[in-house]
Amino acid sequence: MSIDLNADVGEGMADADLLPFLTSANVACGLHAGDPNSMDETVALAVAHGVAIGAHPGYADRENFGRLLVEMPAGDVERLVLYQIGALDGFVRARGAVLTHVKPHGALYHAGDEYPDVARAITEAVRRYRSTLILVGKSGSMLTEAGRDAGLPVADEAFADRRYQADGNLVPRGRPGAVQTDPEEAAAQAVSIARDGIAVADDGSKVEVHADTICVHGDTAGAPAIARLIRERLRQESIAVAPLSAVKKGPAAVAAPVERHA
Repeated sequence: MSIDLNADVGEGMADADLLPFLTSANVACGLHAGDPNSMDETVALAVAHGVAIGAHPGYADRENFGRLLVEMPAGDVERLVLYQIGALDGFVRARGAVLTHVKPHGALYHAGDEYPDVARAITEAVRRYRSTLILVGKSGSMLTEAGRDAGLPVADEAFADRRYQADGNLVPRGRPGAVQTDPEEAAAQAVSIARDGIAVADDGSKVEVHADTICVHGDTAGAPAIARLIRERLRQESIAVAPLSAVKKGPAAVAAPVERHA
């Protein structure tokens, strides 16, 4: 049994403290957050810690941190994503590493689960750039379905620091308790998902959640402490932690030793 532990980074948070506990990092590509300096610096940190690197494209909406839907034609979405993948990959290549995956950010991520044309546009951008890139999306989403239909390697994602609803969707961020900042609660949810494929919803019911990778958001308060405890709890349960390229048998990547930071 193995699971990937990822986080969204390069967004101005405590990445240096968080990265040692990850196996995959999704680096902001300069539109919803970040800039050329942060992209290069974050890639360098990931390489130094042996963490697999993915692109984290979002809407060009810094004011709302890319978390509000931006309506645009599907072709524009495709080019928006393609542009950001290429920009981040330039820094990855310059550091002697390999880009392994793509995970959309915020509202773009959720739009890929709600709108078929957006899901197809994101998928086509990834396919056009490199068809061996792993597409990361919410477990059971329209986006992951579109990725599989296009022949891409796909990773189902679950969340340690977000609470689920009974229907399997995440509790909207505007609601109380949507974000789990208690390390014990987040770690317990991560272990339950990795070991049993189950998350406990906000109403106390059990929700089936298949996951190849578990996310801790870099902007969640106390994210490094949450990631550290998740690693510890997974080790105690004899659940290996490995980058997506190992979990999904994808392209070769810069990989982190399984228990290096346990």
